Amino acid sequence: MKKIALVTGSRRGIGLGIVKALGKNGYYPIVSATTPSADAQPVMDELKALGIEARYIVCDISKQADRNNIFEQIQKDYGRLDLLVNNAGVAPSVRLNILETTQESFDRLMNINLRGTFFMCQQGANMMIGLKQRGDIEQYQPRIVNISSMSAYTSSTNRGEYCISKAGISMVTQLFADELAQYAIPVFEVRPGIIKTDMTAAVTEKYEKLIQAGITPIKRFGLPEDVANCVLAAASGLLDFATGQVLNADGGFHIRRL
Repeated sequence: MKKIALVTGSRRGIGLGIVKALGKNGYYPIVSATTPSADAQPVMDELKALGIEARYIVCDISKQADRNNIFEQIQKDYGRLDLLVNNAGVAPSVRLNILETTQESFDRLMNINLRGTFFMCQQGANMMIGLKQRGDIEQYQPRIVNISSMSAYTSSTNRGEYCISKAGISMVTQLFADELAQYAIPVFEVRPGIIKTDMTAAVTEKYEKLIQAGITPIKRFGLPEDVANCVLAAASGLLDFATGQVLNADGGFHIRRL
């Protein structure tokens, strides 16, 4: 059986790019999003046309029932989970300055981006630990990768709740990397920079000007494939001794320059 990879928030954008990369590199991806299965069919058809076998399971990571269901389905139908990629996340519905941000917007982003990611890590980790301890799978080496953002350490005062949620994911990664080291389950964080997706479509012109002005050393938009390549690196096994490591898929934005 192929290795099983669960990628949340993977019907489009970065998540779909990760699914495609994993599918082309020997994994059987579980595609997951809040969209009903019928609406996700075009994506599944696209993957099939690329020669990628995959499955779609509806999951709103902010809901415990959905989290329970997806792990139960994977356990029942495949009996293994080799890679968990926590990619699901949302931006504020309306960008507001931190002096005006609403509690509703703040709570929505915390519940999905941070709380959801934390409990996906918890449930995925417990499943992986159980599978390791049973010892039924030969050469079983599971891993967890959390997708955060350069906003984890970059101030954007017109979407502060997003920055806070992504900063929280960085600590979630460190905590689980620490705790799961005793079980030989590495945990990594990938921080995308300015990536061309539906989420950045409304501000493409703004970011294009910043990129050409040199905000990133590499003067182009990032692509979902750039993030996917970092996930492949984390999943390869070559970085296992570097558990907790952050991989910056940001065109060099993180470099401090004078």
